[in-house]
Amino acid sequence: MTEPRAEQFDVVIVGGGPVGMTLALALAQSARGIRVALVDRRPLSVPRDNRASAIAAGVRRIFEALGVWDAMAAKAQPISAMRITDSGLGDIARPLFLQFDGEVAPGEAFAHMVPNQASSGALLAALGDMVEVIAPAEIADWRGEGARARLVLADGRVLETALVVAADGAQSALRQRAGIGVIHHDYRQTGLVATIAHELPHDGVAYEHFRPSGPFASLPLPGNRSSLVWTESAERAPEFLAMIPEQLAGEIEAVMGSSLGAVTLEDKLMGFPLRLQIARDFVGPRLALIGDAAHVVHPIAGQGLNLGLKDVAALAEVIVEAMRLGLDHGGADVLERYQAWRRLDTTAMAMMTDGLNRLFSNDIAPVRAFRDFGLGLVDRAAPVKNVLIRAASGISHGGPKLLSGLPI
Repeated sequence: MTEPRAEQFDVVIVGGGPVGMTLALALAQSARGIRVALVDRRPLSVPRDNRASAIAAGVRRIFEALGVWDAMAAKAQPISAMRITDSGLGDIARPLFLQFDGEVAPGEAFAHMVPNQASSGALLAALGDMVEVIAPAEIADWRGEGARARLVLADGRVLETALVVAADGAQSALRQRAGIGVIHHDYRQTGLVATIAHELPHDGVAYEHFRPSGPFASLPLPGNRSSLVWTESAERAPEFLAMIPEQLAGEIEAVMGSSLGAVTLEDKLMGFPLRLQIARDFVGPRLALIGDAAHVVHPIAGQGLNLGLKDVAALAEVIVEAMRLGLDHGGADVLERYQAWRRLDTTAMAMMTDGLNRLFSNDIAPVRAFRDFGLGLVDRAAPVKNVLIRAASGISHGGPKLLSGLPI
């Protein structure tokens, strides 16, 4: 039987989540005549759930440069301030130790909460027919050696490309097929997520309650609604996942110290295991890893998606500049620039989130006294707070152009 003729592309992106779609859009807009395929095992569609993601100011500028931010902003909630508390399991009060104003510049919030429906909808609409979407599709085999990578799909289609980008998640099949190992640590914690409605207005304030089992964050959404990201021990998490909504709402109110009044759940509580995972290499032969395929960090600072979108900014610039110079954009020397660009930032964020989780996820009295004293000092040091808020915003100088809101 004759093998089907291979379809030719400049870049094939595997994984149609927000990171994969953003890269596809950045390449399609920045490199004239580029042929990009976006492959996913599910049909690309707007999610039906109420989940939302924190988008830092620096990363927001990527969406501004790509012309999709206005559509997202219409349904987003700016975070105007952050309040950080620390308490033990039996404590009734939630003493405030640290607070930030949420602006990195006058009128510019350091982050926005963007519903996943809004971000996915804006990206899908902008992609239009600039990218060939191949979904649903399963990858049966792929080879990266030689002048072109070759992917064989389960339906028999064959794709050839100079570069394959793995945006296929933490359990990336492409990363595993390429033999790229990971450095990982199991936190023995579960991330619980849900969307709640509440009686009192949040006024755009995000709350982070540090508790012995891990941080409990409530992040503001439009209206009297918030997104919860709740870290619980792996042993206790099943108890909460099994609760009826009314009982669970009571637990949530207690953790929040009734700061937002009565609570109701808008969707089912979902849980996922938490771990630190960093790929040993971000690149391989004609392969680049982005997003969760390259790194998974603790959600304590809400930086997971932002890290993935920073990958997009760096990789898109490397690819486009190489193509403009007539270089092989899937070659090892070009991909090494991407890896060097992203390795330090990713490692620093992984170390920071890991350290914060270890420091705050315990109820040891001397440790609590030390960290609360430290939080109080930071709260009184305006210059230190300004540095921290700019770091959280993802704004940097000398980085990829998209992170400064500039076209590639």
